[in-house]
Amino acid sequence: MGDVIDVPAELAATQSRHNGAAGRAFVAALPDLAARCLERWGLRVDGPSMHGMCALVLPVVREADGRPAALKLQAVDEETAGEPVALRAWAEAGAGAVELLGHDPETGALLLERLDERRPLSGEADVREAVGALGAVLARLAAVPAPKGLRTLGAVVERMLAQAPERTALLADAADRRLLADCAAAVREVAGEPGDRLLHWDLHYDNVLAGRAETGRAGEWIALDPKPLAGDPAFELFPALDNLFDAEEVAWRFDALTEALGLERDRERARAWTLGRVLQNGLWGAGSGEVRVAPDHAEIARRLLGR
Repeated sequence: MGDVIDVPAELAATQSRHNGAAGRAFVAALPDLAARCLERWGLRVDGPSMHGMCALVLPVVREADGRPAALKLQAVDEETAGEPVALRAWAEAGAGAVELLGHDPETGALLLERLDERRPLSGEADVREAVGALGAVLARLAAVPAPKGLRTLGAVVERMLAQAPERTALLADAADRRLLADCAAAVREVAGEPGDRLLHWDLHYDNVLAGRAETGRAGEWIALDPKPLAGDPAFELFPALDNLFDAEEVAWRFDALTEALGLERDRERARAWTLGRVLQNGLWGAGSGEVRVAPDHAEIARRLLGR
């Protein structure tokens, strides 16, 4: 059965580049892991494999009832470990996330509701309508209290601020260094109240897909692929500003998303936490050898800072 599994070369290259030997070992083990999961859950593959940066996703059908599903195989780390916990919490609250049908704690394999991969929110012709739809999904997700045991925004911020001086110094451009220093200063203003809501962390337009008629969710926009943590919903805005980036739309999107989340009276807090995401990405980049802040990220920060 392992022979039917196609591991995309792009996934193998990404895993090797970012995770080295561990990534190559993960990719090498995927065919056998997929075969075990197909047998365990009584599945058959019924389409070509898909992938993101970290996971292999196989479209499958459950033999017992013919239900379409998706088998997601990914390495377990601090970002992915909380995914089944979050999906269960959102399901209990009816919050509009993809349904979890099965989970193997040992390998991290997930059996998920099949969504319509042909209809990502990023494909909508009117980007402002897409922003509104994403804001509505985000509001439902962030209304749910975070279950105990998830990583926390407080811990993430503590680590970021500790790393900031050393990593910021690695940047080649003085303007970039000043920008990240200003982002860090903004984060310090809100770090004492990191929040306790269940955050998706990576809700951009390709992580929202249409539901399928077979599962009774046709017409719904449904979130998938969370990297969950407990924190302030204001920390969730950045992906929707950066994905489908348009410099002239940053302010409008920021206002629309804060309104969707009920943060219109807390825009300064939302601004600070969004600058925190610029800081987070800038520090990751510097730690990985990048010598400049990504231009789109820098532009978002400048506009939020009024420059």
